[in-house]
Amino acid sequence: MTNEAVKVNGYTCKDSTQVTPEHFYFQGLATAAAASNTSTGAVVTGATVEKLPGLNTLGLSMSRIDYAPNGLNPPHIHPRASEIIFVLEGQLYVGFVTTAGKLVAKYINKGDVFVFPKGLLHFQKNIAKSAPASVIAAFDSQLPGTQSLVSSLFGALPEDILVKSFQFKPKQVKRIKSRYQPKK
Repeated sequence: MTNEAVKVNGYTCKDSTQVTPEHFYFQGLATAAAASNTSTGAVVTGATVEKLPGLNTLGLSMSRIDYAPNGLNPPHIHPRASEIIFVLEGQLYVGFVTTAGKLVAKYINKGDVFVFPKGLLHFQKNIAKSAPASVIAAFDSQLPGTQSLVSSLFGALPEDILVKSFQFKPKQVKRIKSRYQPKK
């Protein structure tokens, strides 16, 4: 018999004799992040299997999203999860786009809940001009994955594809692409 660790969903399963309470504990969602220091005015703090090993094989995770006044969690998808958010504070405009291209959007307030179906493009925007907002998000995946629409398109796709797709001039595409470096 080999001494290799057993991996499930890409993550090592702990030997039950080696498990500690710390594998099931994460305090990173307790405090608001400094969202005003970001270009979009939003910060996502995740509690996924990467930070909370006890989530391995459980099919769930959470995040806290903090928004500066007028902050935006830009359009993105979670390819491996549906998402449900609970508003801790503030007022947000949230929505998703169906596969038929229809926008489903609503203004939500403290105490409200909104659901984003798996794999659909969605966003959240703090509508307050002078007050922050925060939500707690739950996912039906230990690692939902996030693909940002803008950085995926302009950071990865070739210029000629973007020019033809958006009917932009090459100069416009170059300018936008310069803000989004491709992932290595």
